[in-house]
Amino acid sequence: MNKNKLTLYIFVALFAGIIVGAICNKDAANPFIMGFVEYVPLFSDIFLNLVKMIIAPLVFATLVVGVAKLGDIKAVGRIGGKTMLWFMSATFVSLFLGMILVNIMKPGYMMHLELPASMADTGLEKSALSVKEFIKHVFPKSVFDAMAKNEILQIIVFALFFGIGTAAIGERGKVMIDLMDSLAHVMLKVTGYVMNFAPLAVFGALTAVVAKQGVSVLANYGIFILEFYGGLLILWLILILAGAVVIRKRIIDLLKHIIDPVLIAYTTSSSEAALPKTIQQLEKFGCNNKIVSFVLPLGYSFNLDGSMMYMTFASLFIAQSYHIDLSIGEQLSMLLVLMLTSKGIAGVPRASLVVIAGTLAMFNIPEAGLLLLMGIDPILDMARSATNVVGNSIATAVVSKWEGELDEPGQVENI
Repeated sequence: MNKNKLTLYIFVALFAGIIVGAICNKDAANPFIMGFVEYVPLFSDIFLNLVKMIIAPLVFATLVVGVAKLGDIKAVGRIGGKTMLWFMSATFVSLFLGMILVNIMKPGYMMHLELPASMADTGLEKSALSVKEFIKHVFPKSVFDAMAKNEILQIIVFALFFGIGTAAIGERGKVMIDLMDSLAHVMLKVTGYVMNFAPLAVFGALTAVVAKQGVSVLANYGIFILEFYGGLLILWLILILAGAVVIRKRIIDLLKHIIDPVLIAYTTSSSEAALPKTIQQLEKFGCNNKIVSFVLPLGYSFNLDGSMMYMTFASLFIAQSYHIDLSIGEQLSMLLVLMLTSKGIAGVPRASLVVIAGTLAMFNIPEAGLLLLMGIDPILDMARSATNVVGNSIATAVVSKWEGELDEPGQVENI
């Protein structure tokens, strides 16, 4: 009942935010309205801050327990290899699908948008991390600094070492495993409290976006939004079919279990906000805790399928808008560049746009083209975030099945 109520409240908040935002947009000059629009995003900011305070201890605790329970480095390497094989395959499919769709639908040529000056400032960094900087960035100088900044990838690296070390000392490590297991359950309980604020966050986020951009932004960019959402739907079908090959008919049950985290990710435009709930739902579905604890945190750095598709889709859309024709070879080169530069971007504000900005510069496409998309980016980000949750959930279920760690429906405990 509580779960159903929360889902209902989120939907109500979604529509209420659009309606209130539209009203505010019509009377934007009113001082009271201006003050309201300035402060209403606080709801979503506070909610996301509360979620972020959970992420570091939850990822660390669950991953340490997961690695320690795997028992040895060979098991970590075996499961890690299977996980990365799925992640890299899904990343390539997502990027390639975005490239194919934008070439077929050609939204940049069809929309006839007024282009910003090619030298206009986007306000974004010129590029994402280089390969050298990325490799250096992966390894933390201080685990406390990594946790303070929610550097997911750095936390994962430390947790892997810590978990392997805990398993290696045998009996003495059981105390630490029990401690980390208790910490993870406490953080999941805290998550339940935090999720009660999700409807307020949804209302604040949607009200602010519509109040500033107006409902008309949906009409002006309707073609692009519909084509991108349609592309994500195709990506969902591909991921679901790929998952069904491994877990068979249970893919339907998995989708039912992840409705709530997908909805949270969509309405808050944050796949991070859905992480704690995703962990809970995957365990209820039957995935072993040690697999969930290992695969899911990795997915937040290496398997952001929705963001991947957006990167090629948006990059080539901007090129089309400026009537820059890229050869198939150049487009494939862009795809490979994005595969490298997009890793480890979890937790970076507007990460997809930052990576796209760097990629456009490499191919002599005006970075100012990003200004075409910034107005509707929150709407696009909602769908990207939901897709990231779907992709990571299917990946976790698949790896669980490969490892023989996916319980049958009758074996799943009530968590």
